[in-house]
Amino acid sequence: MNLYSIHTGNFKLDGGAMFGVVPKLIWNKIYPADENNLITLAMRCLLVIDCDRRILIDNGIGNKQDDKFFSHYFLHGDHSLEKSLAGVGFTPSDITDMFLTHLHFDHCGGSVKRKPSGEGYELTFPNATYWVNESQWEWAIDANRREKASFLSENILPIADSGQLKLFKGPLELIPGFNVRIFNGHSIGQSIPFISYMGKTVVFMADTTPTSAHVPLPYIMSYDTQPLISLQEKEDFMNEAVDNEFVLFLEHDAYTECCNLERTEKGIKVKNTFSLSEIFTEPIKTYR
Repeated sequence: MNLYSIHTGNFKLDGGAMFGVVPKLIWNKIYPADENNLITLAMRCLLVIDCDRRILIDNGIGNKQDDKFFSHYFLHGDHSLEKSLAGVGFTPSDITDMFLTHLHFDHCGGSVKRKPSGEGYELTFPNATYWVNESQWEWAIDANRREKASFLSENILPIADSGQLKLFKGPLELIPGFNVRIFNGHSIGQSIPFISYMGKTVVFMADTTPTSAHVPLPYIMSYDTQPLISLQEKEDFMNEAVDNEFVLFLEHDAYTECCNLERTEKGIKVKNTFSLSEIFTEPIKTYR
């Protein structure tokens, strides 16, 4: 097995929304905002290669929306999904499994692209099975008013129409060493991969812990639909992560790719920050 960090670009969101009830006076010291209270976030995906399986976890925001949509999110940086895949020797056609943690637009927007004619849509990964938790799928296609703006039909419905959608219930072992658990606090059915790799467990954090600054328990996004459930899930996970020395792969942290944790008198904190290539001895290409 090999792991490749696939950076699809950066965007900006309101810092207050990202840190919930924590005052800006506190969070701004560890994850600073610009003059408009916006913070820079990455859309960092993970490619897992195991024999003939090429599994991509999430795929960023995509490029099919109009200028008005993108103007709200201030996309920037030199990275893209296609460029980052090419940098490690692959194309979208090489992907056998497109695993989606959940269906918010910044995680699944790259699933679908416009047809060359500009009319209609087609799958970005024509040879891939698209894996989505069944509860998340049902939650997305009948979206509640709070999340409706994050679930875009053009990102979702073409997947079902393609016949390449695979829904799963509950925990899943996609391949040996690639196990999936369900976390419901952020969005019902959010699916988090736990990957056994070179004697460690790499956890793709998605929106359970979007950045290293979100490790302290009270730092929960206002975007979470069930913050008290997020809090309990987070406390349970953080203790498990310390006890088992998990490597946290951070999808949205613009400055830190990975971290691990330690237990202190003041609670669980970030112990070290690093890239995949710094923690594992075999060469791994990484995109920041």
